[in-house]
Amino acid sequence: MKQKYLKLLGLLLICVNSAFSQQVLDKIVAIVDDDIILESQITQTAYYMGMQIGVDPMKNPKQFQELKDSALENLINKSLLLIQAEKDTIEADQRQVDNYLQQDMQRIIQQVGGEDKIEATLGMPMSKFRRTRREEIEKDLRVNAVRDQKLANITVSRREVEQFFKNHQDSIGTARESVDISHILITTKPGQKAKEDTYQKMKEIRKMIMDGQDLGELAGKYSEDPGSATNKGDLGFVSRTSLVREYAEAALKLNPGEISDIVESQFGYHIIRLEEKRGEKIHTSHILLSIKPNKEDDLAAAQKIKEIHARLIEGADFNEMVKEFSEDESTNQQNGHLGNFEVDQLRNMAKEFVFALRGVEPGHYSEPIKTQYGFHILKLNARNEARQYSLETDWDLIENMALEYKKQQELQKWITSIKEEVFVQIKEPVKNL
Repeated sequence: MKQKYLKLLGLLLICVNSAFSQQVLDKIVAIVDDDIILESQITQTAYYMGMQIGVDPMKNPKQFQELKDSALENLINKSLLLIQAEKDTIEADQRQVDNYLQQDMQRIIQQVGGEDKIEATLGMPMSKFRRTRREEIEKDLRVNAVRDQKLANITVSRREVEQFFKNHQDSIGTARESVDISHILITTKPGQKAKEDTYQKMKEIRKMIMDGQDLGELAGKYSEDPGSATNKGDLGFVSRTSLVREYAEAALKLNPGEISDIVESQFGYHIIRLEEKRGEKIHTSHILLSIKPNKEDDLAAAQKIKEIHARLIEGADFNEMVKEFSEDESTNQQNGHLGNFEVDQLRNMAKEFVFALRGVEPGHYSEPIKTQYGFHILKLNARNEARQYSLETDWDLIENMALEYKKQQELQKWITSIKEEVFVQIKEPVKNL
């Protein structure tokens, strides 16, 4: 599925080498206005950059050092753009933040192998990690918004595209084998029975609390928020904006010591106890039960995708079927178009797609397949063999490259002008870290 957020933003690295991180004492490396950049931020960012391009810091220390230089520059630029966003009163849409956070958490948990492994790697509870990720997502969306606003009117002429290709033809390389694909997605959603069963279980837990049992003790036994369950459901003091809206609204209606009714959020059902209010921050404890699809829900989704596939084989219009059935909101307006992917890239992103497309001819469909996102039908729009890029066959792609190159040049000029008006101090050269 399209991961727009991955294209726009650098994510916080999860799989930081724990032995390495334990050896590092955090220190302030740079100051940008009132913001500080820590050594741990630089290391995490460099690890993530290295993971993207296949650089092992232990095997390639010199190249990893260069990544740390780039990481510091990127973090400084991010801080400068956040300052500009503040001046321009550009805010992030909170629902968009929540949606990206939910996608991000699902993806990270899937990649790392479970919430317990994330906690062990990071040395922090999931609740704290989730708050940290939410803050970073909000910052990144604000940075993207202020950058996009500044660069929105930049265009490239035909002459500029031709000159870009002439100057960068060698570095552009060759076009690898690729496939252009669209899809229909059907997700497995909890049905009414799954919701009713979970709600009933939560009612029983709430009754135990109202009958005198301690919420903290019950959180340790029943809560499915591993970040707080081991701490008796305690989330500590957090700002209301760090919590999902439904949770924050319910908690703010309580008096200290009071127990909420059952609250539903995107994460499931909660029972909340307000511990304390302190200005804009609240201290709560909670029990969470997530609403999980059951076997019947999975079978229902599988049956639905089979019926859609049968209709396509009988001649139904793919675009119309996307509009009627697909649950991928990020591609529905593009007739389910996921894009053009190098086969090797697609294998890393969704190996099931590569297997499903074997033997499929352009214009035809794969059999229904299941991934972590749900059930898919893939349409192969085109299959492209490896070849040299050319202006004749790859004009749109090269034009986009030229446009992005020009935007980066303009962005760097703008950041340099912002830097002249903001206090920036590098306290510790990256080579000493």
